[in-house]
Amino acid sequence: MQPTLASRRILLPVSNWFIALSLCLALLLNLIPFGHLPGIPDWVALVLAFWCLHQPLKVGMSVGFAFGLMMDVVDASVLGQHALAYVLLAYASAALSRRVLWFPLSQQALHIFLLLLATQLVMLLARMLGGAQFPGFAWFLSSVTGALLWHPLTYILLAPQFRSHDKDVHRPI
Repeated sequence: MQPTLASRRILLPVSNWFIALSLCLALLLNLIPFGHLPGIPDWVALVLAFWCLHQPLKVGMSVGFAFGLMMDVVDASVLGQHALAYVLLAYASAALSRRVLWFPLSQQALHIFLLLLATQLVMLLARMLGGAQFPGFAWFLSSVTGALLWHPLTYILLAPQFRSHDKDVHRPI
């Protein structure tokens, strides 16, 4: 049986600046004022889960805590709400990384859906304890949207690792 071209690829190491750039871009995407539209994903949570799955030694709970505090300040929400949720997301993603990456992207998206849903539940619990009202069930659509975006996001964030430093016509990567 002939292996596919995608399975013969060897990824280059990811650079730290690209990880930081993608997380900062996700933070900027979270800052776009969409109003109260349901289904807009939490970009920081999605990108954080991606890097915690693919690079658990480089991106972990401290990065989740830092970006969570930034989201708390920017979103003017209960201080620590995003930080706690992102720390738990980073921990769960890093703990499950070896298992989840064995699955195809469609099944990885199911795992991501559950991780994002758990993150939203933690944030909802922190909000409700702070005295906020229940936002409605449409608020949970962002987990579904995040899971649907997992497939294209994976290819976008892994694209710089697919390139080769030197071209060799006899090498399949």
